[in-house]
Amino acid sequence: MRLGVFGGTFDPPHLGHLILAETARDQFQLDRVLWVVAGQSPLKQDRNLTPVESRLALVAAAIAGNPAFWLSRVDLDRPAPHYTVDTLTRLGREFPAAELYFLMGEDSLRDLPRWKNPVELIRLAWLVVSKRPGAEMELGDLEKAVPGVSERVRWLTAPQLEIASSDIQQRVRAARAVRYMLPEAVIEIVRREGLYRENGQVTFET
Repeated sequence: MRLGVFGGTFDPPHLGHLILAETARDQFQLDRVLWVVAGQSPLKQDRNLTPVESRLALVAAAIAGNPAFWLSRVDLDRPAPHYTVDTLTRLGREFPAAELYFLMGEDSLRDLPRWKNPVELIRLAWLVVSKRPGAEMELGDLEKAVPGVSERVRWLTAPQLEIASSDIQQRVRAARAVRYMLPEAVIEIVRREGLYRENGQVTFET
């Protein structure tokens, strides 16, 4: 079994996330893609996140209808901090017959030496890396810091969409359009729960 692992805060999950996950599923013939909703990242302590139950509901709505996409609480049902190597270790125990494929961006690959135990991480999973503009890097340099990483990287050929969760949050606060950036079911939850709004704002363009 080939199991994709797609972690993120997903605040909110947008069409770029869905396209990346589906492209990885197709390109690497993954049987399932686990959407691992993150708590507070040890490397991003300065971010204010939407409550986790709301983000879980957003992801559940976004992936509904795709039987290959599964929602995971593996990073939520244990104490913080949550490190990727620990997440992959737990998933390896939960799915002992699975070959793990960890989805990440090229910018995250560049920062891999800062992650906890990166050598163990690449032993646990293939790194499926989506190239991102402005994040070009040489694996030779990374190899010096994380020996063996070059053999564990698999490049993902996916459409490059200029969509970011932070930009969507700003658009909602400014009552600007988010149609075609978010699935309709996600838009409905954002509207119903009043997510990302300020100063008593009650509506936004779709």
